[in-house]
Amino acid sequence: MNQTAADQGPPTAANLANRQLEAGRPWPLGASVDGDGVNFAVSSAHAARIDLCLFDDDGRSELARGTLPARSGDVWHGRLPGAAAGLVYGLRAHGPWRPERGLRFNPHKLLLDPWAREIVAPAGGFDWSAPHFGADPAQPAQPDARDNARHAHKARVVDDGPAPLWQRPRHALADSVLYELHVRAFSMRLAGVPEAQRGTYAALASDAAIAHLQRLGISAVSLLPVQHKLDEQALVARGLVNHWGYNTLGYFCPEPRYAATREPRREFRAMVQRLHAAGIEVIIDVVYNHTAESDVHGPTLAWRGLDNPGWYRAPVGDPGGYDNWSGCGNTLDIRQPRVLQFVLDSLRYWVQQMGVDGFRFDLAPVLGRDPAHFERLAAFFRTVAQDPALQGTKLIAEPWDLGPGGYQLGQFPTGWLEWNDRFRDTARAFWLGGECTRGEFALRLAGSADLFQQRARAPFESVNYVVAHDGFNLTDLVSYDLRHNEANGENNRDGPSHNLSWNCGWEGPTTQPDVLARRARLVRALLATLLLAHGTPMLAAGDEIGHTQRGNNNPYCQDNEITWLDWAGADDDLVAFTAHVIALRRRLLPPSGHWYTGQADANGRADLAWLHRAGRPLDPEDWQNRTSRVLGALIGGRNAGLSDGGNDSAAVLLLFNARDFEVEFELPAGDWVAELDSTQADGRSAWRREGATAFSLPARSVWLLRDASRACDPQPRPGA
Repeated sequence: MNQTAADQGPPTAANLANRQLEAGRPWPLGASVDGDGVNFAVSSAHAARIDLCLFDDDGRSELARGTLPARSGDVWHGRLPGAAAGLVYGLRAHGPWRPERGLRFNPHKLLLDPWAREIVAPAGGFDWSAPHFGADPAQPAQPDARDNARHAHKARVVDDGPAPLWQRPRHALADSVLYELHVRAFSMRLAGVPEAQRGTYAALASDAAIAHLQRLGISAVSLLPVQHKLDEQALVARGLVNHWGYNTLGYFCPEPRYAATREPRREFRAMVQRLHAAGIEVIIDVVYNHTAESDVHGPTLAWRGLDNPGWYRAPVGDPGGYDNWSGCGNTLDIRQPRVLQFVLDSLRYWVQQMGVDGFRFDLAPVLGRDPAHFERLAAFFRTVAQDPALQGTKLIAEPWDLGPGGYQLGQFPTGWLEWNDRFRDTARAFWLGGECTRGEFALRLAGSADLFQQRARAPFESVNYVVAHDGFNLTDLVSYDLRHNEANGENNRDGPSHNLSWNCGWEGPTTQPDVLARRARLVRALLATLLLAHGTPMLAAGDEIGHTQRGNNNPYCQDNEITWLDWAGADDDLVAFTAHVIALRRRLLPPSGHWYTGQADANGRADLAWLHRAGRPLDPEDWQNRTSRVLGALIGGRNAGLSDGGNDSAAVLLLFNARDFEVEFELPAGDWVAELDSTQADGRSAWRREGATAFSLPARSVWLLRDASRACDPQPRPGA
């Protein structure tokens, strides 16, 4: 290698300056420790040359540079004898500068290895200065000749060693209850966590955090992106950050800002181990639809400079442009074999080395576009299905993107779960006064068979939710008619304008008792609807404690009290209510592995029957009624529909009244006792049928009654 500054930096790196690169091998991609050296393999089909640059330990000074000496197909590779873990390096790619053809090679720009296992960030953070951009700002058709290495991101060589033997809880999908949270926002104000650890992986592994999750009965946490992120230029200019993290820079690296120590990989692993020991799985949100390089005007960080046409989709007839199906400026081209390999290598790494149990894929239709329209048997889905390392992982799709035919709810392969926004919108409409038929509400309660059953998919493949990180949280859903996103610095133009929310008579905070009582009832009714419906329920962190985001329905850039959960102001009764309903779900309702049939068994008991408030089955016209908000669901029992259990457990009756007045509901025969009354702060009730046939169903309430005459009180399902 060519020595450039051997008198600087740690001796290990300086001593390598005079070592000659050997040919090495073209696999695995990235940097891998190989006995007494490190092998480097970089994919680029269009480059004329790839240089390896070595830096001092903090990445400020380049110590040596050498050309990778061998090429096998589209992989450039070389081995540096004597090198070891800890070495800091970057890449430079030589080739034509033809932006109109999609070729954006500029060797003046230091590039991050896409397969980097650890990233060395520039001191003081990424500065978004002009030298990070490939084109000359004065002459955009020409490459910029300024060197950006000192302030660019670099990679550090990591020796992963053998994969740990993870002791995974492995909850059945049919019994899963998901809890979506942001690592930092969840614990920034959590009592019982040392101040220095708040907002970190260590905090999520704390006794206080685990106790809360176990109290609720959560089977899996679903973490917003934890891969190394980059704050967008526009946010930095406004003094904000990308709090949610959907702008990935390092796909193999835990975000260091969520670490209490200088070893985020180790801390993340320790967190996973503690959650696993508590019986809680870890699912992470991943963003393989775009990278942090943005559009044609964005910076040259890694992929664009290494092989732009090999990484990104371009519009037909415009090879110099980018398909923007992500809404973030670019779209990864997963049809390319190396891009597909990149995604699969990353997924396997997080499962094998980091211990995660599943993934939620942001804008997932991008992964199945071949060439443009969505294909449920696209190469990505077929590859994942046969990959031994990914067997048993939970795979969840956000089933829409901004491409042609971008809404693909229900169209993913068997075994994939999907965020069901139809459930969200129907539940909101039913309880908050929107347009909704009784038939639509019943469909969502029963697992959305219209979306999933026709493709031989199970009810648990519908991830039911009322709110998620994106949009109003639950408290704000019943407190605001309008978004209040002024803090985002976009003049309140960002975020969804159609929320199906209702402020219950007053916009925002109030002390009016009637408004507060109405909100409390609706919050509990919505939670009960979510947690008692067929499918996989997903709670959003903070909804169970009454946290408010002050009407901000797009707080992606708010790393402050807007998103930090207000544990000091937590509504403990609401926490108790949520835990009680989750326990009832597991104790009394059938698991979501089988569809209801509506057929009667040998004892004349149907697994599901829908009832009018008069006690009769619903007529055809009843299903299309848009004004009625009263419904009963008679469920044959916890074992209904199971071939090995029969209907030998207690029948239950779910009653829903979204009207603003009490109604009389004629009960079917049975010794009915109340297990849930959503009008009560903690959901508990001592009500028992005393001979009367009519039941007074309170306004805006959900009740769950159990028939005590049919079976003894059942126990929770094993492993639930």
